[in-house]
Amino acid sequence: MKEIVLTLACYLIGSVPFSYLFSRYLGGVDIRSRGTGNVGATNVLRTLGMKIALLSLLGDVFKGVLAAWLGLVFGGEGLAALCTVAVVIGHCWPLFLDFRGGKGVATSAGALLVLMPLITLILLVTFVTIIAVSRYVSLGSVCAAVLLPLLALVMREPWQYLLMTVVLAGMVLFRHRTNIERLRRGCESKLGQRS
Repeated sequence: MKEIVLTLACYLIGSVPFSYLFSRYLGGVDIRSRGTGNVGATNVLRTLGMKIALLSLLGDVFKGVLAAWLGLVFGGEGLAALCTVAVVIGHCWPLFLDFRGGKGVATSAGALLVLMPLITLILLVTFVTIIAVSRYVSLGSVCAAVLLPLLALVMREPWQYLLMTVVLAGMVLFRHRTNIERLRRGCESKLGQRS
């Protein structure tokens, strides 16, 4: 029963749409109707600038940190993995925004920071390097997602975490499917460009 309650709670935590809330109440816009329409920090950055984007990013990361921590405290590795998946599902398909959310990268990163800090550091370096070279945030996200389960396997993380990384990578790739198509066609927006 505890596991079910905590998993549902983490889904609701994930459903808190920080990018939407900060954009609406600090920027005066509905982020869903601007730029790419995505409820995430990258779209906020392109639409409203660094300050609101940073707040949105921190909020999304915090959701992941909180969910992973709650899972560890109340149940250990298995529950932490389940809570992480639940919070990212909540972020991507939030109850409070008609199931139209972000892409799961920042919230996943927050949870992974708690559960697998070394892997998170490697992924962060990969993400930043790819963006610095290519100027494509989506390419950095996709590459980090693909690398995540491979690193978990190589570094012999617990099986619960390995399974979790496969699910997280799958969700992030699914949420980036239109970005992947735009990258393939050569028409994806680069960092610094308006969407």
